[in-house]
Amino acid sequence: MRNKVLVAAIFLLTCSSLTAQDWTNNFKEAQRVAQQESKKMLLLFAGSDWCAPCMKLERFVLDTETFVTYASKNYVLVKADFPRKKKNQPPAYISEQNAALAERYNPNGYFPLLVMISSEGVKLGAMGYKKIAPEGYINILKSWETR
Repeated sequence: MRNKVLVAAIFLLTCSSLTAQDWTNNFKEAQRVAQQESKKMLLLFAGSDWCAPCMKLERFVLDTETFVTYASKNYVLVKADFPRKKKNQPPAYISEQNAALAERYNPNGYFPLLVMISSEGVKLGAMGYKKIAPEGYINILKSWETR
């Protein structure tokens, strides 16, 4: 019985690592990496503990193998999370950074909002949740890459 539980745990960890993305919450570090690697950044504005469309976007698009594979090769991923529950609040410096990012890249306060930014900080495109396949998101992102 213990072996079955161990095998199941290893399997689940392996599967989750295949679809997990490396989203950072440090914009300045992400920008530095984007400049070093000549990549664009994807900035996700989300409300992780209250926004149903945010959860759908992550589950049905951002966490899929198709999207993870493409995005991890082509972009530096940054997440600006705006949770409402007290237990989920980020440190004050992250909250301040996220507020500044929202003021610059999401002044209307849309959630979720996926924004493509050049390594110099120029907004190249933005979209919210759309009920389309991950490939549809990728095609939209590709159209912004040439801006």
